[in-house]
Amino acid sequence: MSLFILVVILALIFDFINGFHDAANSIATIVSTKVLSPLTAVLWAAGFNFLAYALFKFSVADTVSKTVNVEAITLNVILCGVIAAIIWNLITWWKGIPSSSSHALIGGFGGAAIAHVGFHVVKMDKVAPVLYFILLAPVIGMVISYIISVITLNLCKNAHPKKVDKLFRILQLVSSAAFSLGHGGNDAQKVMGIIGAAMIVNHSIGDIKELPHWVEIACYSSIALGTLSGGWRIVKTMGSKITKLTPFEGFAAETAGAITLFATGRLGIPVSTTHTITGSIIGVGITKRVSAVRWGVTIELLWAWLLTIPVSALLGAVIYYLFNLLGL
Repeated sequence: MSLFILVVILALIFDFINGFHDAANSIATIVSTKVLSPLTAVLWAAGFNFLAYALFKFSVADTVSKTVNVEAITLNVILCGVIAAIIWNLITWWKGIPSSSSHALIGGFGGAAIAHVGFHVVKMDKVAPVLYFILLAPVIGMVISYIISVITLNLCKNAHPKKVDKLFRILQLVSSAAFSLGHGGNDAQKVMGIIGAAMIVNHSIGDIKELPHWVEIACYSSIALGTLSGGWRIVKTMGSKITKLTPFEGFAAETAGAITLFATGRLGIPVSTTHTITGSIIGVGITKRVSAVRWGVTIELLWAWLLTIPVSALLGAVIYYLFNLLGL
C-alpha cells in the first residue's frame, strides 16, 4: 500500500470518527426534546450531512489545505497530523467531552508540519481566523439564539402552550436539518482539504479546486456514516447537562447554529460545529435566567476547546518525531 493511499484511508477514518463524535451537535437538541427517537434522529442528521455535498463548495477545504505551506511538507507530515487528530478525537469521545474535531485536525496537521520544518511553515493568515473563532463562534451562536428566542417568545406570548409546543416540534425538524447541512458542509470539507493537500504534495493535482468528485463523495459519505453510528456519550452532555431544552428552545439553538455555520462556510472559515451549537444552547438558556445555564459544565467545555489545538499539535509533533526515530 502506498503512503498516499494510507493517508486517504486514515483521513476518511477520521471523517467517520468526526461523524459519530459530532453526531451530538446535530441530534442532541432534537433527541433531548423527544421530537425524534435517537435512531430516527441519526438517520435524519446523516441524510442531511450527505445532502450538504450539493450545496457547499470548496471555501473551507481551500482554507484547511493552506493552513501550512504544502510545498514544504511531505505525505509523512500529513499522515502524522491525521493520526494525532484521530487519537485526540477518540480520547475526548471516550470521556464524553464535546471538543472540536476540526481543531484537532488543524492542530495535528500544523504540529506535524512544525516538527518537520519549523514554525515558519504555518500560514498565519489562514490559521488566525480559526483561532479567533474558537471564541467567536459560540458567542455568535449565543447572541443569535438569544435574539431568536426573545423575538419568538414575544410572537407566541398569547398562544396556547400546547399549540406552541406542537408547532415547534415540527419547526425543530427543519432547524435540525439545516444544522445538519451546515455540519456536513463544514466538517466534511476539512477532510477534503487534508486529502487535497496530500494530493498536491503527491503531485496528483495542482490546486484544491481540481479535487476529483470521488474525494467529495467519499468525505460526505464518511461523515454521514459516522453520524449514523451516533455519539451517545456526548449527546448527554450537549442535550441535558448545559441546560434543559424544550422544542421551542431546541429550534432557536439549531437555527442560530445553522445560520452561523452557513455564514462562516460561505466565508471559508473552518469553525467548530461543537462550539457553535454549545454557544447557541447557552443563548436559549439565558433567556430563562442566567442560572438556568450550568456554568460549571460550560467552563469545563471551554478548557477542552482551548486545549484541543495545542494538545493535538503536540501529538502531531510527537508522532512525527517517533516515526523519524523508527525510520518510518
